[in-house]
Amino acid sequence: MTAKNKSRSLTWLPYRATFWSFLWMGKAAKKTAALARTPHPAPPPKAASSAAPRVAIVADWLTNMGGAERVVLALHEAYPEAPIFTSVFEPSAMPLFKDADVRTTWLQKFPRFLRKKHQLFPVFRALVFPRIDLSAYDIIISSASAEAKAVTAAHTATHICYLHTPIRYYWSHYDQYRQRPGFGPLDPVIRLLIPPFVRWMRPLDLKAVGGVDYFIANSHEVQKRITQYYHRQSTVIYPPVGVKRLKPHKPVKKEDYYLVVGRQIPYKRMDLAITACNKLGKRLIVIGRGSEHEALVRLGGPTVEFKTNVNDHDIVAYFQQAKALIWPQEEDFGVTAVEAMAAGTPVIAYQKGGASDYVKDGVTGLLFKEQTEESLIQAMQRCEKKSFDSQAISAYAEQFSEAVFIQKIHDFVATHHR
Repeated sequence: MTAKNKSRSLTWLPYRATFWSFLWMGKAAKKTAALARTPHPAPPPKAASSAAPRVAIVADWLTNMGGAERVVLALHEAYPEAPIFTSVFEPSAMPLFKDADVRTTWLQKFPRFLRKKHQLFPVFRALVFPRIDLSAYDIIISSASAEAKAVTAAHTATHICYLHTPIRYYWSHYDQYRQRPGFGPLDPVIRLLIPPFVRWMRPLDLKAVGGVDYFIANSHEVQKRITQYYHRQSTVIYPPVGVKRLKPHKPVKKEDYYLVVGRQIPYKRMDLAITACNKLGKRLIVIGRGSEHEALVRLGGPTVEFKTNVNDHDIVAYFQQAKALIWPQEEDFGVTAVEAMAAGTPVIAYQKGGASDYVKDGVTGLLFKEQTEESLIQAMQRCEKKSFDSQAISAYAEQFSEAVFIQKIHDFVATHHR
């Protein structure tokens, strides 16, 4: 077999394996459906132990640094001796985890170029996480938006799940994912497979929920989803934001530009910010890259600038000097928006999702009701006429700091583990 053919074979391997494995798992899903629908009451207090509790941290994957990964990093800082169990790990992309005890599953054996394609492996992760041996640990803290919560804890242990959201492609955003699955040329086939696949996988997800003792939601929006889809109670603890590095040490002169920051993918709706600035003739700086980059560049008018190689140091100045950050998407929480606030910059946000937890209309930013160009333009016109207190905005963001997060996690664990 030539190298080229071998590469093609490896590329198609996970697609074939995923197809056959989800067919097989359908039988298991049906068997668990009745159990999954049973309400899960909060567990009774565990028996007290004189020894220090042994803690394990579980994450869906660790392949690139994002908001969920920063939660895992903060959990590691809170419990530095705790090992981190995850499906796959990319050390070169995660230098902040160099001193952590990260333990992976057999999915780590997949070719490196496939490990970041998380949408290919929900079935495999649903298989491997319950089989991770956590019998030696008293407290399990899973950080999940996918299958990490499916781990099995010892009957004497406490499993606390920090949930970023119930699995989006099974629940809250099923219709959007069915419309645009993200498999490129395979999308037409995947669209046909998604309905039966999700019908089989939802019961398995609900079974995993049954193994969680306590849920922590990262926003009130996610708390609502946990109630709606999982029929469980939860406590809101906001995710950690690195506010210290963004807070201005002296007054900063605001420049006359709006800012958009993030991955350029469809649901981020950066097109709304671009078309709104085109119509208003306002300067817009767009920072980031993604699958929509070329389309967004074509959409941009003469007042729109694209920056694709801004590092963590330089982005601080962009945050601090912007007139406002435009946040046109629905997010589970929205760490980037809080980073802008930490820099003293107001946020113009679509009011759906986690934004309502931190954007106080007229104080820390402005909210617009409809995810449309017209609604955003109205909010921008309000911004042009309004003056914001940058110091007050920055001070407000301090409640989302890493230190506050770690303290709240420690307090939650102390009061829920016996």
